[in-house]
Amino acid sequence: MPAASAEPARVGSNRSNRRQHRRVLFSLPFTVQHLVSGLGIRSTRGISLDISCGGMGAIVQGSLRVGEAVVIELPTPSMVFKTPAIVRHTSSVRSGFEFLALQEGERQQLSAISGAA
Repeated sequence: MPAASAEPARVGSNRSNRRQHRRVLFSLPFTVQHLVSGLGIRSTRGISLDISCGGMGAIVQGSLRVGEAVVIELPTPSMVFKTPAIVRHTSSVRSGFEFLALQEGERQQLSAISGAA
């Protein structure tokens, strides 16, 4: 049975209210590496909520900043997905990440997970 689509509308954006990539519910633990001022690179844990070829939504321990560059390490059933990303939104409840510089194998894996063409 295919996973349910999770496509919240973007409010207050100049972009279309439709996402560029279809998101599906997807829940796995992962780690985020990010630079903490005065402390250096730190790892924090999270759990993914939804995923697409363009990014993912998640719950993350600790605080992130919008625009912050991070590295996400997400172990999927067939590979460990490790990619740079940008924090696009964050709150006490949820954070959103945009994936950057995906390799072809990673893009294919995400397409298989999200059911994208």
